[in-house]
Amino acid sequence: MTAKASGTIQEDNARTRVTLWRFPPGGETGFHRHELDYVIVPLTTGPLTIVDKDGKETTAQLTAGVSYFRQAGVEHNVVNPRAGECAFVEVEFK
Repeated sequence: MTAKASGTIQEDNARTRVTLWRFPPGGETGFHRHELDYVIVPLTTGPLTIVDKDGKETTAQLTAGVSYFRQAGVEHNVVNPRAGECAFVEVEFK
């Protein structure tokens, strides 16, 4: 059985949604589509495996405190390949 990432909503208002995501070793989000523009703020440093809708895998190297932006429409599964936990904050713009 695959471990699941857990998302805890920290703020949800008319303009933004802020979610803390924690991934256990091997944890994944499951395939999903982002309906909103968003920013990721990594809390840990290390790789994440990104699997696109065609099954193609790429590696995203996250650095704690170094944020990045993505536009709505991204479709993927995010997997933690590390032996330890991974965490980031996702800020979505409504």
